[in-house]
Amino acid sequence: MRRLTSFAACLALLAASVSVSVSAPALAEGFGPAGLLAGKNRADLPPILLSVGEPLAEAPLVLKSGTYYEIEIEADGSGEIALAGAGFFRAIWIDEIVIEGIEIRPLGLDSLEFDEAGTVEISFIAIKPGRYVLAVPGTRGDRQRLEVTIE
Repeated sequence: MRRLTSFAACLALLAASVSVSVSAPALAEGFGPAGLLAGKNRADLPPILLSVGEPLAEAPLVLKSGTYYEIEIEADGSGEIALAGAGFFRAIWIDEIVIEGIEIRPLGLDSLEFDEAGTVEISFIAIKPGRYVLAVPGTRGDRQRLEVTIE
């Protein structure tokens, strides 16, 4: 057996005996280098309106897992009002939340509360299939809740 006298010699011997295959990283199918964040994988959702006694949206939302979405949530200032949906917020990956030009990149979210009129834009990727609810806390009627399905 040959005795190695230096660290460099050990590395040279190891490199000669190991076959390493290096390839380019896999690209998300059909989306190019940006993957799921690519422009052709993006969709805008109809806005959600927070107003005392008014419906949150015209119809339930149906989302596709793996698609990047942007949605605006607007409060009209008719009252202090929140939007809760911990289950939904845990089923998505939030890229950013934009409030008055300030970009926030959170690790998670349970709810949003507006003390006055304003708009927030949330950009996210739908991840976990299932049925979820976004609702104004403390309300019981269907008008103040929005059903969201991720397929």
